[in-house]
Amino acid sequence: VQLVESGGGLVQPGGSLRLSCTPSGFPLNLYAIAWFRQTSGKEREEVSCITRSGGTTKYADSVKGRFTISRDNAKNTVYLQMNSLKPDDTAVYFCATPKIRDGECPKTSDKDDYDYWGQGTQVTVSS
Repeated sequence: VQLVESGGGLVQPGGSLRLSCTPSGFPLNLYAIAWFRQTSGKEREEVSCITRSGGTTKYADSVKGRFTISRDNAKNTVYLQMNSLKPDDTAVYFCATPKIRDGECPKTSDKDDYDYWGQGTQVTVSS
């Protein structure tokens, strides 16, 4: 079981990127999916989560209004559209599945509530 992130890169402040998360070995439409990010020396923090159906999403306050999480179950992919990027958004971004397989996003934003992780994709926002 593996998740694969893609779409990271270098972008100027104010720019946009779209990250993708695809699974290897299982159908993504069975699970809620979250995006986390981590910078060196800091805890991994939850950025956003989307339920199995796609009907409910949640966002960290720091990205509300700028990031949008979505999923295309037919394509077995979850996306994170990131607009109005800031240097503080620079991090490695990971997607993950919750340990509880009920299709819902955990009420906490604790990384310990997630078990399957991708290898991460680097996002760098810099002029």
